Amino acid sequence: MINFDALGDAFTLLSTSWSAWVFVIPGLLVGLFFGSMPGISITMAMAIFLPMTLYMDFLPAIIFLTSIYTGAGFGGSVPAVLMNIPGTSSAVATTFDGYPMSRQGRHNEALGLALSSSVIGTLSSYILLMFIIEPVSGVVLKMGPLELFVVAIWGLMLLGSLAGDSIPRGLLAGTFGLLLGTVGMNSAGYIRGTMGIPWLLDGVPTIPAMMGLLAASQLLNLVNTRHLIEDEDLRKISLKKILNGFRESFQFKTIIARGAIIGVIIGSIPGVGSSISNLLSYSEAKRNAPDGDTFGKGNPKGVIAAESANSSSEGGAMATMLALGIPGGGATAILLAAFAMHNIVGGPSFIANNQDIVYAIIISNFAQALLLLVIGLGFVYFASYIVRVPMRYLIPSVLVVALFGSYAIDGTSSGPITLAVFAVIGWAMVRYNYPVAAAVVGLILGNLVEGNLLRTYQISGGDPAYALERPGALFIMALMVISFSLSAFSKMRRKRKEGAAMGAS
Repeated sequence: MINFDALGDAFTLLSTSWSAWVFVIPGLLVGLFFGSMPGISITMAMAIFLPMTLYMDFLPAIIFLTSIYTGAGFGGSVPAVLMNIPGTSSAVATTFDGYPMSRQGRHNEALGLALSSSVIGTLSSYILLMFIIEPVSGVVLKMGPLELFVVAIWGLMLLGSLAGDSIPRGLLAGTFGLLLGTVGMNSAGYIRGTMGIPWLLDGVPTIPAMMGLLAASQLLNLVNTRHLIEDEDLRKISLKKILNGFRESFQFKTIIARGAIIGVIIGSIPGVGSSISNLLSYSEAKRNAPDGDTFGKGNPKGVIAAESANSSSEGGAMATMLALGIPGGGATAILLAAFAMHNIVGGPSFIANNQDIVYAIIISNFAQALLLLVIGLGFVYFASYIVRVPMRYLIPSVLVVALFGSYAIDGTSSGPITLAVFAVIGWAMVRYNYPVAAAVVGLILGNLVEGNLLRTYQISGGDPAYALERPGALFIMALMVISFSLSAFSKMRRKRKEGAAMGAS
């Protein structure tokens, strides 16, 4: 529970130090800019600015880096909505309904929905973090490779909800992505599918492949169109419509609350994070919605579900990092590096001895989320002008930026080559009606599934009864079965209602 004495000390600490606040707005702007750039990940943005924090005190340094984290978490949704390019892997589900909304001329509304969901999700996650930081640390310590494997399998089973009109095509696309995710050398030392190419030993570069499948392939299909939005009247930029989208999200409080809870729980699991949380949230929103069949065609609820979960996963990842000193992903690993640069070790002893600083970090993130609301509105307003740019300028510009972004990941030609190859593959998948999103999810989760399955096999010695010794894994399996049973039931109920309505007419 909350230690109110430490909370009071945190307010005192923040109110007496101007340097704790001066870096918040620059950090948010850096995060927004880098998060919206294809190929530039949150981790890369934080790593670039990490050396600057050597010259800051500890608290301002952490607040600056978490501001970048918060800004980039939303920044990735801007290209996801406007150009079908997820700025980060956690924004993949945002493209499912955000981009169709843009193609329908509802880009203003979609960006407003994404911003409000991100802000509310971030606020919710840090409110939850204040209460659960200590209990979460105990739960996460008990999670082994079997539990992580089951969570990853849950993510893969969501491919059915990304399958479009044909479930077999969706499963085939997902299997293709899963196989791509296992290319390279695994933890047992076996090499698969590299075709003798050295840079495939570490696996298919995920971000360039993702940009090629989702972005470049879509741009190739738009070569013969004049604008992203054909109707000139719908291309108008309207702050009023952005604000309307912002207000509309408050009509779906249940979706936001569910997304925030899923984001915090999944985000706190090391190595899983927002890549799965936004898919789980999206799937649950689709399952519970009476208009679930319209998801993937421009349903605002899909944007809300995805963005609330991927933003709230930041709070979950921070809980694991602060409580255990274990990074949940690349961004929190950078934060731990900042801890080390200031000769501070994260973990239980840090929380026990520095509760005022922990609460100060959490409170500063409340402020970051509220400032993101104001700064984000200005950012999305100007970003919306992309829809007014003719495609003959937009396509080559985006492809060039994507190529530079893919090259910047490791400074070799592997990124641009991967992007080009997967652009062609993505174009072919779209051409023959295979869901690209399912392949992307398979690619993201492939290595996670295989790695944890292998570690589980090594620990158990191949004995299936080992699962009975892991109540946590059994509980997650039960949740997974219940979720998919309810999903099948709701789908059958919708079909019955549609049949009854057609019979009545």
